[in-house]
Amino acid sequence: MSRARVTTDRRGPRPVPEISPPSAMKVPAPKVRTLGNGLAVWAVRKPGIPLVQLRLVLPTSRTRTGPTERARQRLLARTLLAGTRRSSQNDLAARLQGIGGGLAAGADAEDLSLSGSALSTELVPLLEMVHEVLAESTFPADEVAVEQRRLQEELAMAASQPSTIARLAVTSRVYGSHPYGDPLPSGEEVGRVTRGQLAAYLRNRASPDGGHLVLVGDVPAGRLLDAAEAALGSWSSGPPASGLPAPPPFSPGPIVLVDRPGSVQTSIRLAGPALPRQHPDAAALALALTIFGGSFSSRLNANLREDKGWTYSPSAGIEHLQSASLLTVSAEVATEVTAPSLVEIAYELGRMATLPATADELDAARRYRTGSTALSLQTQSGLATQLVVLAAAGLDAAWLRGMPRRFTRVTLGDVLRVSRLHLAPGRLVTVLVGDAERIGDEVGALAPIL
Repeated sequence: MSRARVTTDRRGPRPVPEISPPSAMKVPAPKVRTLGNGLAVWAVRKPGIPLVQLRLVLPTSRTRTGPTERARQRLLARTLLAGTRRSSQNDLAARLQGIGGGLAAGADAEDLSLSGSALSTELVPLLEMVHEVLAESTFPADEVAVEQRRLQEELAMAASQPSTIARLAVTSRVYGSHPYGDPLPSGEEVGRVTRGQLAAYLRNRASPDGGHLVLVGDVPAGRLLDAAEAALGSWSSGPPASGLPAPPPFSPGPIVLVDRPGSVQTSIRLAGPALPRQHPDAAALALALTIFGGSFSSRLNANLREDKGWTYSPSAGIEHLQSASLLTVSAEVATEVTAPSLVEIAYELGRMATLPATADELDAARRYRTGSTALSLQTQSGLATQLVVLAAAGLDAAWLRGMPRRFTRVTLGDVLRVSRLHLAPGRLVTVLVGDAERIGDEVGALAPIL
């Protein structure tokens, strides 16, 4: 039977279940080969299930920004598999079904990505299809028109959702005119994108040079590398993408209140710059965030959900991008408890920044972070996803294997130090999406409103 220990604070005792001590992080070392076109291929044999997982990330970064650019990126991801010089959309779907696989595309301000899988025996056909859609996509006019209409409808719906509004308000406030702060494209901007623009974007912006392909499956790593080189080694495209510049300097400033008349809830977001994965203090900040709001047993969850019942799932975490990392605290609360919730969030942040965490809290955070990462590596899909993130960030499997050791070295003093630098309430910007008429006065009594 598992034991339970009890921690206490001003809300009284609460049980925290014991977790087994973390074992060493087992991450297989990929075999790596850089093809003549600059594409880096990582291959790992992971037996057990007769599948191969594929993750491909191609950098497309440019300093250009704006809704028109974002409209092309979003539409490109939706139409990349709409047809090629050899195959219609239905043909591609039938071929994928025939190899027991699937393929999906994504695009953002930084990358074009493909993810998919197939039976191990169908590795070569899967890679050949990847080459075909990258080198021969034709963006048929009728399929582009269908996806334009669908995207326009989805954007109209998304623009009315509090979570989307809050996300855009945060990125706009933190990043300004930087590409990371891009707004959603409008339906009109999506409608103006042509198939020629999509083809030019793919041809000129998605370069194998600097890209990363990860293959994980029940196939010897050498065979994975050979198959990737045979299928993709001859593919070429535009020049290597230039990296995005660093975002402008951040300053917290007043509360940003986005009015949503009639809303019965307020979306609360606090945000600020975070440390990149490679920073010496990144492990300490990750553990501090876990203690504060990064797990079910966190202080924020114990306060707002368990003690007061004001929200269902408050959270805190870090989003890592190429040129920046963003720390975000999130909560959805009833309109009438908006101001009290801000007080409690500031209280918990203040505690992190002024008082040391307990040894039990730090130990539980270490176990949680190490254990959740280890679990994500157990499947072929999870391992492939973790590796492609590392590859794109310029890291390797050794960095992931060293995670438990880095967490073990973090002291209570380290947690307090990084909390003072990054979690103090005055170092974060607050964004609220809610009914301004109902919450404005109370919130304004706490801090100035923009």
